[in-house]
Amino acid sequence: MPEPRFLGRTLGPDELFVIAGPCVIESESMALEIAERLADITHSVGVSMVFKASYTKANRSSVDSFTGPGLEEGLAILAKVKQTHGLPILTDIHTPAEARPAAEVCDVLQIPAFLSRQTELLQAAAETGRVVNVKKGQFLAPDDMGRVVEKLRAVQPSGEVWLTERGATFGYHNLVVDMRSFPVMRALDATVVYDVTHSLQHPGSGGDRRFALPLARAAIAAGAHGLFFETHPDPARALSDPTTQLPLEGIYPFLDEMVEWKRLQSRWIDRPDPIGNVS
Repeated sequence: MPEPRFLGRTLGPDELFVIAGPCVIESESMALEIAERLADITHSVGVSMVFKASYTKANRSSVDSFTGPGLEEGLAILAKVKQTHGLPILTDIHTPAEARPAAEVCDVLQIPAFLSRQTELLQAAAETGRVVNVKKGQFLAPDDMGRVVEKLRAVQPSGEVWLTERGATFGYHNLVVDMRSFPVMRALDATVVYDVTHSLQHPGSGGDRRFALPLARAAIAAGAHGLFFETHPDPARALSDPTTQLPLEGIYPFLDEMVEWKRLQSRWIDRPDPIGNVS
């Protein structure tokens, strides 16, 4: 089983990391506020954190939806977050031309789920030398991500790759998280992440954050190395994904529990399987 990596180092078996922040940059002041509170929380519970926020949300349900400040202003805000709080930064890129300017600020470049098979975009991200996090498309099986890893490895054979499960399309307006994804993707040469909040979406019609906690528990038990989630001081007033972003005030107890689940997982996740390996 390949060893998971986090920003250039090998993850310990009981070590949890999180990718967390608002869905989209609403303002500089809010980004800095959320980053400060998340940095304090993650330090208190003992997890490593990457701050995430999008400068542009290219995939919106309505033409009137808020899409963010754009590339130039958004990256300037992310640079200030990094300078002020000393946090590694992740953001989405949508075209190959965005890869290099984003890499000047960000430690991790994220490929959105609907773009997860776009070869030129994947390889432009890999060419920057930054960590690449690929959201598994809602239309892909977990083993399909092996081809994604191959595309990245063709450019950067030793580059750090993260694969993120965010649910699979199940009929209209619904996503289902297949827990088989985690052991399947763990077998690939990648670090595996569970996207708590996007998997709660009812695409095109909202979402349901009631299931964040049970699904996060299950994903860690099934083998996730890290968690991705979006959070907001007042989710009901968020300009993007108000039904699925987690309330910032609830993040401490949420992560405190997740750390315990990861410690429990580390006790048995890599033991020989006495059931599934029997022919």
